[in-house]
Amino acid sequence: MTMRFFDTHVHFGRGEDGTGSPDDAMVRARDRGVLRMLAVGGDVQADAAALAAAARWQAVAGVVLGRDRDQAGTAPAGKLVEDLEREIEREAANGRRVVGVGEIGLDYHYHPERAEAEKRLLVLQMELAARRKLPVVMHSREAESDTVAILGEFAGRRSHDGTAGVVHSFTGGPDLAVKIADLGFCLGFSGILTFKNADLLRDAARVVPEDRLLVETDTPFLTPVPCRGQPNEPAFVVHVADRLAAVRQCSLEHIAECTWRNACRLFGLPESG
Repeated sequence: MTMRFFDTHVHFGRGEDGTGSPDDAMVRARDRGVLRMLAVGGDVQADAAALAAAARWQAVAGVVLGRDRDQAGTAPAGKLVEDLEREIEREAANGRRVVGVGEIGLDYHYHPERAEAEKRLLVLQMELAARRKLPVVMHSREAESDTVAILGEFAGRRSHDGTAGVVHSFTGGPDLAVKIADLGFCLGFSGILTFKNADLLRDAARVVPEDRLLVETDTPFLTPVPCRGQPNEPAFVVHVADRLAAVRQCSLEHIAECTWRNACRLFGLPESG
């Protein structure tokens, strides 16, 4: 079987292609076997860009709509989530394939004073996802204890496939990885896995159960080795998958297929087509 790759986290409309047109980036992705990707939002503008990408390119298999941590405090959390739910309902009614709620989450690196507002917004969106049987796409940075506590609260409230969602661009160590996997979440590995100083993350990648593995670029951020210095793009997810295969001592073909299968299962997409 020809290898096929699924990039589960792409942000469109943020300069994702620095070497030509966005259409050129999609051609490069297809030529590398990256046949599917998810367009991920996180605010009104990012959601609109994700929807536009899905309308433009067949390889965009679905969209993920949400309100990220930077939206915390910009309006009452309840109002933000009400607006998001209306957006999801509207796009679903128009035939858009909304496959998840995100990017949502916690990031205490720059704004630790915003922690309570971020947690409130996150919890309300996880409740929305649970009501609609959608997986969440979650960001977590320097918020380990709160992340585990909130994921644990929602561990029994699963999406359609029995998996609660994904902690994307995971950066933690093996203990945290096992906790998250045990709670029913997938872990998305990005270009950080290829970085020289990421030994602890590579240790984590070795112990994650195979059915919890995903690969992503987080385009246009986190460009993997050997493409550092360039804007990231979906074609580069092959480098992430290749490093994941090396870490787990298996073939690239095996990683490509298991992460494809996991992504399709999590986001309710057929494996073929």
